[in-house]
Amino acid sequence: MASSLPPETAALLAEESRGDNSPALSVSELSGALKRSVEDAFSHVRVRGEISGYKRVASGHSYLTLKDDRACLDGVIWKNTPLAFRPEDGAEVIATGRLTTYPGRSRYQIVIERLELAGQGALMALLDQRRRQLAAEGLFDGARKRPLPFLPGKIGVVTSPTGAVIRDILHRLEDRCPTHVLVWPVAVQGEGAAAQVAAAVSGFAAMAEPPSLIIVARGGGSIEDLWAFNEEVVVRAVAGSPIPVISAVGHETDVTLCDFAADVRAPTPTAAAEMAVPVRVELLASVRDLGLRAGRCARRYRDHAGERLTAVARHLPTPERLLAPQRQKLDELSERLPRGLSAALAHARRDLAEAAGALRPGLLGTKVARGRERLAAVRLRPALVERRVAEARDRLHRLWRVAEQLHPDRPLARGYARVEARDGKVVGSVPAARAAGGVTLVFADGRIAARVEGSPRPAMERAKPEQPTLL
Repeated sequence: MASSLPPETAALLAEESRGDNSPALSVSELSGALKRSVEDAFSHVRVRGEISGYKRVASGHSYLTLKDDRACLDGVIWKNTPLAFRPEDGAEVIATGRLTTYPGRSRYQIVIERLELAGQGALMALLDQRRRQLAAEGLFDGARKRPLPFLPGKIGVVTSPTGAVIRDILHRLEDRCPTHVLVWPVAVQGEGAAAQVAAAVSGFAAMAEPPSLIIVARGGGSIEDLWAFNEEVVVRAVAGSPIPVISAVGHETDVTLCDFAADVRAPTPTAAAEMAVPVRVELLASVRDLGLRAGRCARRYRDHAGERLTAVARHLPTPERLLAPQRQKLDELSERLPRGLSAALAHARRDLAEAAGALRPGLLGTKVARGRERLAAVRLRPALVERRVAEARDRLHRLWRVAEQLHPDRPLARGYARVEARDGKVVGSVPAARAAGGVTLVFADGRIAARVEGSPRPAMERAKPEQPTLL
């Protein structure tokens, strides 16, 4: 059978028979060998590319793809890896790490240990893009910025507790005006620094007794070191703080997005402390100077008022001139008073003399006698009073008997009846009874209802009284 095969096929079968003695590798063994080879050959690499498909999963690890115009490379960032900034899609970066393989997918990837933006230009382009985006939302508008309190009772400082910044701020505040300071310790660079700064700014605002002013401070450094203060979460926290915020990040030439969002930007942390409080000595001197000026103004006002009072007093009349007419009138009245009293006394004596003639005893006796006669004439005698009372009683009895005879119910005792309508009015004619339809007959011993029936009768018959039909 072998002789019938073509020469090429026979040679191939012979070659395969010679390789059958080599051991076969499993897929896992081959993947492991590839993994070791790749990790040994590329244990430290720096790759430049554009970030694409960045995502952070629930475990804290991050996955992304580095690409250029001809190839792409998967990458992974473990959750404990410190980063100077938060990766974003489209950013051109330089990733430092080691290559490895992922046997489960037969793919190779880079484990990133350090990530930096590819050059100052790319970093500034990303910063400018974010600045324009946040400015379009109005977070940097000057209209929303508030003035700083003149003399804050409590100042909150967001910075690293171990750096020189907090010492400079405390020392400067102590020199200028000792103030109660609350320090919220945070990391000012690296992974998680932005979240800590934003949480500190929001935490001060949520306190039961919040400070009157917040200072966000950090020392100088490269743009990568200051990148946490360019993060969106920090900018939004500073812009939304209900407490005025001073941004003192970096040196005078360093500018971050936090500076645009804050109410006031300080070139250095020390300058922020100077902006926060006035100089106590100068303040006391100003108070003393204002006190002296107030005293001088009060004395000057008093002197001017005294001068005006003296000038006005010169034009006022003297008491002698004011009282002269009253004195003259008093003298005149004093002279008229004796004459008036004498005249009044003379009139009184004349009136008394005229009245004394009518008060003679004889005349008074005559008047008393006449009064007694009139009193005796009108004095009531008992017999006369009794006779008049009896006559009045008889007239009353006669009138009562007449009233009894005229009582409307009196005829009812003699067999008569009174016809009333249903509303209680007396019916006095046949048409009225027919119009009422139903009547009530009132007798001496009670009432009975009746219904009126029948048509109009001739005149002769109408002369006879109708007989009502009893119900």
